[in-house]
Amino acid sequence: GSILSLARNRNGQMEPVDLKGMVQDTLLLLEREFRKYRIHLEIGLDEALPQVHGSASDLQRVLINLLVNARQATPEGGSVRVGLKLDAKSQDVILSIRDTGTGIAPEVLPRIFDPFFSTKSGPDSSGKGGTGVGLSACKEVIDAHGGRIRVESSVGKGTAFMIRLPSIQPCT
Repeated sequence: GSILSLARNRNGQMEPVDLKGMVQDTLLLLEREFRKYRIHLEIGLDEALPQVHGSASDLQRVLINLLVNARQATPEGGSVRVGLKLDAKSQDVILSIRDTGTGIAPEVLPRIFDPFFSTKSGPDSSGKGGTGVGLSACKEVIDAHGGRIRVESSVGKGTAFMIRLPSIQPCT
C-alpha cells in the first residue's frame, strides 16, 4: 500500500485535472516495478489534451490499481500499453490500459466491477491477490466523475480497460 498512500494526500474536492501530467507522474512511480517484472510499458499520449473535472488523487488511485492489476496479469516479457486520447466527437478523454496477460474468463467478465468480487484467491508468493475492492472502487470513482469504464478481454490474449471522462470545455 506504499504507492497508494502517496496518492492519498488530497482531500477529494473536484478541480480541473491535467490527466496527462497525472498519467506521466503515475508511470514514473510504477516504472521500476514494471522493469523488475520485465514487462514493457508502452505509452501513447496525445500531444494536447483538455483537462477533466475531478479529483487527481482519486483518478490516480484508479490508474495505479489498473496498472498493478495489468502487471500482475501479464507474464514476463509481456507488455502493458497506456493510452490517452481525445474523442473529438464527444470531447471525452479516453484513458486505456491494455495488457498482454492471461485475460478474464467470459463468465467472470460481467461481475468484475461488483463489490468484493475477486478473481484472485488471496495473496500468493508474488504478492498477487487481494480483497477484490479494486475494480468496484475504480468504477465508483469513475461514476463520480461522470465517466464510464468498460473492459474487453480475451483469455490468453489480454485485457483492455477503457475509461471515458468528460473534458472541461474551453469557454468559447
